Amino acid sequence: MTTIRDVARLAGVSISTVSLALNSPKRVGVETLDRIQRAIKSTGYRIDPVAQTLARGRSSLIGFVSANLGNMFFGDIRREIEHQALDHGYFVLIADSSGRADLERALLERLEAQKIAGIALAANGHGEEYATFLRDFKTPIVMFDQKVEGAERDFVGSDNPLTTTILTEHLLQLGHRRIGFISGPSGLHTADERLKGFMNTMAGAGMDIDPSLVVEGGYTRTGGHAQAMRLLTRRDRPTAIIGANNMTGLAALQVMQEMGFRCPDDVSLAMVDDVPWSNVITPRITMVVQDAQKLGELAAQRLLARIASPEGAAAPPEDFILTPRFVRGESTRRL
Repeated sequence: MTTIRDVARLAGVSISTVSLALNSPKRVGVETLDRIQRAIKSTGYRIDPVAQTLARGRSSLIGFVSANLGNMFFGDIRREIEHQALDHGYFVLIADSSGRADLERALLERLEAQKIAGIALAANGHGEEYATFLRDFKTPIVMFDQKVEGAERDFVGSDNPLTTTILTEHLLQLGHRRIGFISGPSGLHTADERLKGFMNTMAGAGMDIDPSLVVEGGYTRTGGHAQAMRLLTRRDRPTAIIGANNMTGLAALQVMQEMGFRCPDDVSLAMVDDVPWSNVITPRITMVVQDAQKLGELAAQRLLARIASPEGAAAPPEDFILTPRFVRGESTRRL
């Protein structure tokens, strides 16, 4: 059976250099890495994950846990984390909690039992008890998108109040006053922050907020559809709707089409986050877009730094907040 020693001998390097090439290829010179890769191919050497785990005291796996992998936003973040992890000799194990806090906690405990190296987490659990659970967790965790207050973990996310502040200001400037808002699940970090951005912007502009126009769509297409239907079947329907994420925004557009409303002639629409093929959706939706690739890159870099050394593991937690980008489409118009 071929061993790492055989690879080192054929490549003319030390065993430690081969190990470094396998685990952190960017730290090895291009010429040396090429010799090692040719030696691996020639000998047919295969990494033994069990032996790696025993040597490191942890596996070469990184966990990725989020609530909805069907959402392109999370898919883009996952892809970037995978690329970064592979460059450093780690593979990503993907888990979808389906938005259930109990399942999310069970997944985290299972990953920890496997001595996984670290976890990138978009948390759906919240509250003090869950914060304590994350704070006491032994495995390195970097939270992205969703933050759990009091967890004392690194967080990478966007300026969520700003996402809906931008959209609300845009609609106000177009003359809209009765604006419907389809929010995410109450208690979830992004949902609460985006609702805050909407409410504060309306209040700051001196607008009276009709609480019946603020509805909870759960960040799902089903929930968004039900709440958009509720808003648009009113006698005093809103002149514009904001979807707090892409699923609820698309659901609102679907309801408009089902009911025979023209967007934006009858109702304007804006939402947070992009969707695949958004440039062929008619009308192109006005949106605020988060930089998913950069979020994934920062989350991966922070997690890998936590894993790499005792100094990285012991560093105090930090928040990394990115500024979202406004994209004006054809789904909003002046009254």
